[in-house]
Amino acid sequence: MEGYYKKLTSILKKHGYYFIRQGKGSHEIWGNEKVAKPVPFNCHNRYTANGILKQFGISERL
Repeated sequence: MEGYYKKLTSILKKHGYYFIRQGKGSHEIWGNEKVAKPVPFNCHNRYTANGILKQFGISERL
C-alpha cells in the first residue's frame, strides 16, 4: 500500500515549506521561517494528510 508522504511533501514544497530536521519516531519536522510542524513519513491515511495540510494553512486537498 502506497502512502501519502510523497504527495503530501510535494504539496508542502510547492507552497514554500521544506524539511527542517528529523523528529521523534516516525516524524519529520517541516516548515518555513515562521512555522514548524511534525509530518509523519509513514502517512497512509488521506484524512491525516489533509489534516496536516490544513494545519499548515494550505487549502489544497488530496
